[in-house]
Amino acid sequence: MSAQPPSSTLDSEAVPTTAELQGRTYKRGEKVRLLEDIPGYPAGSTGKISVANGLTWKRYWVRFADGNAVGHVGHDLLVRAKEYEKFLVARDREVIEAEKAAELAASGAAADSDAGGGSDTAGPGAGIEINGVFIEQSWLDKSAAARTRLGG
Repeated sequence: MSAQPPSSTLDSEAVPTTAELQGRTYKRGEKVRLLEDIPGYPAGSTGKISVANGLTWKRYWVRFADGNAVGHVGHDLLVRAKEYEKFLVARDREVIEAEKAAELAASGAAADSDAGGGSDTAGPGAGIEINGVFIEQSWLDKSAAARTRLGG
């Protein structure tokens, strides 16, 4: 009989990402919980989806326990009620991982500037991330060359 320690919920295999937990759209009648405060309801409030609509911006009408329905609640503000605790753990983990990545990038940039790498272009794998999308350094260099060439 092997009992898992409480910290096992923090293993990367045990906890899905926030994107995985919010990946599917919600259907009418599903129980959901709020991730952020909205007017009149604090984060963590439980409700049921009464209307789901939107093609590019998924939004919902959520009916709460007091009988009131709130419309235009964005998909990113909701999570399934049964997955709420997992979502909070995953969100905390992603914040910690992002902080570690930022520290690693800052220490790597400091080491590169100390080394005196004189080239303007970085090696493979270099670039920046904007809104969750990684842009390689070669694309940034091509864009800068095009702006120079076009006089912009």
